[in-house]
Amino acid sequence: MGWDVLALVDDEAADDRPLIERRAVVRGGFYEMQARTVIERVPPAAGIVQEWAVSPYRGCAHACRGCGARAGHRRLGLGAGADFDERIVVRPNVVERLRAELGRWDGQELAVGVGGDCYQAAEETYRLMPGVIGALAASGTPFTVYTKSALVLRDAPLLARAGARVAVSIAFVDERIRRAVEPGAPSAQARLELVSALVEAGVECRVLMAPVLPLLSDAADQLGATVRRIAATGARVVEPVVLRLPAGTREWYLEWLGRAHPALVERYEELYDRAGSPSEGYERRITGQIAQLCRAYGMECGAPAPVRREPRAAQLALV
Repeated sequence: MGWDVLALVDDEAADDRPLIERRAVVRGGFYEMQARTVIERVPPAAGIVQEWAVSPYRGCAHACRGCGARAGHRRLGLGAGADFDERIVVRPNVVERLRAELGRWDGQELAVGVGGDCYQAAEETYRLMPGVIGALAASGTPFTVYTKSALVLRDAPLLARAGARVAVSIAFVDERIRRAVEPGAPSAQARLELVSALVEAGVECRVLMAPVLPLLSDAADQLGATVRRIAATGARVVEPVVLRLPAGTREWYLEWLGRAHPALVERYEELYDRAGSPSEGYERRITGQIAQLCRAYGMECGAPAPVRREPRAAQLALV
């Protein structure tokens, strides 16, 4: 006689390998992991107005040292440093899950690409974004895409028809700083040209001037040069965000700072609180300077008001 034996301990719980090693399939250097849910809370460290986001990819090959999404890799059993830059997690079922979750969504605006740039190199292989845009547009959900990559131009017609907003991050125009703190990202010049191309394509585009780096990219002449060149692209709105250093990001950024600019480490420790936020006085001074520069160049400054739309009713199938 055969017996069915029920395990007393869940196999997955008993497996002490990192979550990513248990659930992901490695293909072409990427970690494919089926998502259980895709609409997630935006971490406060992101510094953006949206409270919820969808990210087709986790981790980012742009390797920006100040990226506030780094801690998310720890929940997968990976490191928040080099692993975040090199071990990119792909959610191949993101469109399917998003459509299901939007059926219950209340119309709040979503951010796209917070956990990792949604147009980084992995998108060339997986092409998830057209489906994401289509799902959001069909449901009438307002959304903003956050990116540094010119690959977004591939989907400019889709974004324009969907009435989406695109926020391109350009925190500074000094290429030496970019190579040090955003080694895998496109140059500032390439991103400025991207903004011009999006504006010309009829896509609502603003510049996320983020992150402003204390004592490295916050001098008056640096801020002035950045705003001046942004204004020349035709962008109408600049949204400044001072660097945040939440857990995960803090360790990775300060480790680099200790090697590259050891004299600044103590000053950073004084400037940032335990949560990784800069002092209110410093942040107010920097954003005030940028706002004054924007007025001089005829641009708006600051975060836009969050958008909410009534969700569209689900279409009934004909029988």
